[in-house]
Amino acid sequence: MRRTVLERFPAGGPRGSWPAEEFARARRDEGTPAEVVMDLDSDVFLVVVPQQATGSPS
Repeated sequence: MRRTVLERFPAGGPRGSWPAEEFARARRDEGTPAEVVMDLDSDVFLVVVPQQATGSPS
């Protein structure tokens, strides 16, 4: 599954994943299917949405 990153939040922050969760919830409240995932390699929380499939017009 391909995803688009909307925002990045440092994992080492004093509030942990909460800023990312709050950002994702605000996007979901707007109708965007955002979710939070952890990028272990870069030690950040990512707010992502599924990438829309682009099809050729018929």
